[in-house]
Amino acid sequence: GAQHCFDAATRHGAQVVFLSTSRVYPVATIEGLAYEETETRFELAADQTVPGVGADGFSEALPLAGRRTTYGASKLAAELLLAELDVAWVVNRCGVVAGPWQMGKVDQGVFTHWLLSHLFERPLRYIGYGGAGKQVRDLLHVDDLVALVDEQLCDPDHWAGQVQNVGGGRAGSLSLLETTALCRELTGVSLEIGSEPDNRPGDLRLYLSDCSTLFGRTAWRPQRSPADTLADIHKWVVDNRAMVEATLR
Repeated sequence: GAQHCFDAATRHGAQVVFLSTSRVYPVATIEGLAYEETETRFELAADQTVPGVGADGFSEALPLAGRRTTYGASKLAAELLLAELDVAWVVNRCGVVAGPWQMGKVDQGVFTHWLLSHLFERPLRYIGYGGAGKQVRDLLHVDDLVALVDEQLCDPDHWAGQVQNVGGGRAGSLSLLETTALCRELTGVSLEIGSEPDNRPGDLRLYLSDCSTLFGRTAWRPQRSPADTLADIHKWVVDNRAMVEATLR
């Protein structure tokens, strides 16, 4: 599918803005880092020896050698194909994107899935890493992502050939445990969250987008916090409750 799109872009001389994924980075490399456990989340330990790992999370310098899941491999393969094109292109390695109109589920859109499950009182479980819900991801409101893509479309030459992480960063991150607290506050529903201690293949204890490369090229910054994003999702569901509930069923 990516190759067909790239071929079309080549025929028409069109710019390509490719939404890749943080999943291009190898699982074993990220899982093998040193971590600390706090009351509500996992944190990266201060001393790290792997390139591309720092206080702000993971940068594009993180080594790419190793297995990364089929999904991540397909995205990285598309990035490599894109680099062969004679058109302007830019790659955004996105973390978790969330916001209204996302029908979240366990493997895609986990923050929307978490809020939907609270609103409609559907079962939830903390899976892996002891089943305590301390896994961490950064999230970016879809409107913030659209603002960046709009900027890139308006200035192809400035962005041509750039590969960068795009996400909420450490300040825009949540653990599942912290997400549960926000969902309870928004919905007034206190779900009994199940627990499954065993890890699943390909899962990560923590991922944070270090967006320093991106910030060096633009004044763009995320404008909405995780709490803002969840509040927007909540409002969308409440305003469209019958439609959302019918879709879930």
